[in-house]
Amino acid sequence: MARTPRSLAGRVVAITGGGRGIGRATARALIAEGARVAIGDIDGALAERTAEQLGAGTLGLSLDVTDRAGFAGFLDQVEEDLGSLDVVINNAGIMPIGPFVEETDATAARLIDINLHGVIFGSKLAIEHFSKHGGGHLVNIASTAGKTGIPGGATYCATKHAVVGLSDAIRAEVRGSGIDVTVVMPVVVNTELGSGLPDTRAFKRVEPEDVADAIVDALKTGRYEVFVPRSVGALMRTKAIVPTIVADWVAHLIKGDQVLAKPDHAARAAYEARMAQTIAAEDVAANAEPAAPEREARVA
Repeated sequence: MARTPRSLAGRVVAITGGGRGIGRATARALIAEGARVAIGDIDGALAERTAEQLGAGTLGLSLDVTDRAGFAGFLDQVEEDLGSLDVVINNAGIMPIGPFVEETDATAARLIDINLHGVIFGSKLAIEHFSKHGGGHLVNIASTAGKTGIPGGATYCATKHAVVGLSDAIRAEVRGSGIDVTVVMPVVVNTELGSGLPDTRAFKRVEPEDVADAIVDALKTGRYEVFVPRSVGALMRTKAIVPTIVADWVAHLIKGDQVLAKPDHAARAAYEARMAQTIAAEDVAANAEPAAPEREARVA
């Protein structure tokens, strides 16, 4: 028997990476449903501008998802300003791509920090809030790359596989507690992150609004596994049961093995430049001289 769709009117929703792309589109779709929305973004000014443009009392705050204390403060602020949290959408993520052996350690570390640690922090903090209020809905944005391996995006795929596994384990742990979990796995999305990537023969890129609509539907129905488009789910399930040689042949036939391996770098230039800046900043921080007390402690 189908579940009666839940109303989202008045629900308090926090979205990470909400300044642009999927996050922004999801905020807009939820506002249309009557939800009260807060968006967090590493670019605090962008979050504020986006919130102002969306209207409806949307809250825009600075958020670095790799900073657990800052993430906790963000969710606390959302509750203080909008009310008890009903939904947390872990959407923030990055996708620098290229040959695996040419990837710098700083790039890999940044991918893991944002795409995985950020989701782990957000999931733990969300469940803490939901447990106090008797329930809630956690939505983690992964990718179809979380169900397969794609040349040119090895570490990215690893982080998205981790998000899928993390979400499945959390779902099992919180079953019966009033907390729902959804993992969303889109193909390439027409955002800055997906710029310059070729389409496959089987699936064209989707719009951020398509992902937003799928998220809204999952929040209404409680559906766990969400593929965008839905038809890609059948391909992923088939891949899991056929011999590897067959799966490889199909991937090559539909050019799925070229999506991350053969990008248009000119079309992707703005995104790659922004990624280079954030990775360089991470590299500088990682290699900074430790404070004197820490050096003395190691010597001792």
